[in-house]
Formats: sequence, structure tokens, C-alpha cells
Amino acid sequence: MGKQLAIITARGGSKRIPGKNIKEFCGKPILYYSIEAAKESGIFDEIMVSTDDETIAELAKKAGAAVPFYRSRENSGDFASTDDVIVEVLCEYQKRGQEFDAFCCIYPTAPFLTGERLRNAMELLQTADSVMPVVPFSYPPQRGLLIGGDGFLVRQFPEYERARSQDLPKIYHDCGQFYACKTAPFLEAGTTDLPKLLPLVLTEMEVQDIDTPEDFEIAQIKYRRLFNHE
Repeated sequence: MGKQLAIITARGGSKRIPGKNIKEFCGKPILYYSIEAAKESGIFDEIMVSTDDETIAELAKKAGAAVPFYRSRENSGDFASTDDVIVEVLCEYQKRGQEFDAFCCIYPTAPFLTGERLRNAMELLQTADSVMPVVPFSYPPQRGLLIGGDGFLVRQFPEYERARSQDLPKIYHDCGQFYACKTAPFLEAGTTDLPKLLPLVLTEMEVQDIDTPEDFEIAQIKYRRLFNHE
């Protein structure tokens, strides 16, 4: 597929879990797991960390990643999207005379990620424009409930009130681990959500959203169980 770039997005600001991107996870900074998975895959011509934070940059370099430039202030705030960060990284490399045919944007809080999974994703990318790891919802969203203004429960989709769970189509959600994408269609559309988007289906044990301190603890419990880590 030509040259491939791993982009690990790790800004310094985190309000719900201070220092989340370098917080110790089962014995080492959580950022290290993403860098190690990218290195283990053996498929990337460059593994870089996009950050605005000097401490994160130094830890990233220590773990074997490159930090050739810092993230702009514009893309370091709470409202910058992952797509914005990827565009900035790719354009900065282009200014430096480096082009990549494909990239994988890896989140810094993805300790369940492995080199093998990244290899699988980039192999899938040969027949698609983008690949996203997904997991099925543990309970059918079609059977979801809302709390109304009067405090009483109402069905969000009343048409499914009598439907059996096993008869409803399975719905998946983003795992929040990485996005693999071909560069040209991404830059043309400005998003990884391209028409030719293939899924890489994972299990609940391989996935944990980490947004709160409770999530962080649950992720460590899962990690120890999954990888037999003491």
C-alpha cells in the first residue's frame, strides 16, 4: 500500500481524568500501550505523537515515537475534532516533503490494542477506504428509554415496544481505539467516515471507553483479565 503513518493523538488537557493520556495504567503510562502496539505491528514507516504538551512529548520519544512538531493551539482545545488533528498532521508532513499513502490514527488510551489488530486493519484497508473497530451494543438501542420532562419513562422508539430483542438488527458502535484510512480519500472528504468503511468487529472484553475515573479502573480490571497481567 505504500508508505504508512501511525498518528497517536495525545493532547495535554483532560478535565474528567487529569493527565489521562499519561496516567499510569497497570504499571506504565497508558500512552505507552498505543506506541508499543504500533511498533509491534511492524507496518508503519513512521510512528508519531501529535501533542501540545512537553511532558507527553518527552514520554513519547522515550517510548520510541517521533514528535517532529507540536500540535497547534487551534487543534488543542476541547472542540477540535480528531479529523481536524489528522488533517493538520498530514498537511505538516506534506510541507516537509513527506507523503503517506495510508495512516492509522490511534487513540492514546487504547491499552487493549495489539500489533496484530493493527495489521489486520491495514490489510482490510486494501479493499476499502477506511476501517473502524466496532463492538455491538450489549442491549438493543431500539428498546431504549427516555426520562420525560414529567419524570416518567417513555420509550424512545415505541414501535419496537413488543419486538423481541433477537429479532432486532444488531447495531454497533465505535470502539474509540483507532481509525485506519487511505490518505487521498480522507483529505478529499475531510473525514474517516468514508463510503467504503469496513468494520473490524471486537468483543466487549477487548473494549472500554475511558472517560471517567471509574472507566479507568474498569479498564485495568479487564486488561488484567484479558492479558493475565498481575
